[in-house]
Amino acid sequence: MTARARFRWAWWLLAYASLGLGLIGVFVPGLPTTVFVLIAAWAAARGSERLHRWLLTHPRFGPAIRDWRAHGAVSRRAKWMATAAMAACAAILLLVMPLFPAHRWWMTALPVACMAIVAAWLWLRPEPPDAG
Repeated sequence: MTARARFRWAWWLLAYASLGLGLIGVFVPGLPTTVFVLIAAWAAARGSERLHRWLLTHPRFGPAIRDWRAHGAVSRRAKWMATAAMAACAAILLLVMPLFPAHRWWMTALPVACMAIVAAWLWLRPEPPDAG
């Protein structure tokens, strides 16, 4: 039995857990959807051929997964959506965190800086070739 077959259940579990988190991220601001769907596709390729096929042919998830695999690309719309969500979360942090008595400046600065770094990285990713 190969190592891949031995741990197939773990890949399966990771794939479905990631997909679940991605679906929750559709409704919860600040929780990413695309990242978890990409992780689900990666893990499903190793643990669940059925889920893998479903993700690749899904009308909403499939194009993003295929673009990422083929070109490491993210659509402009996805970049704007992610940037808007991170900006909204940063604004909420900046408004709400100072209201807590134990608040320290770094408790707000650290997540805002992480979001800024992720946004910069995201905008440096290429766009799909057919996005024109």
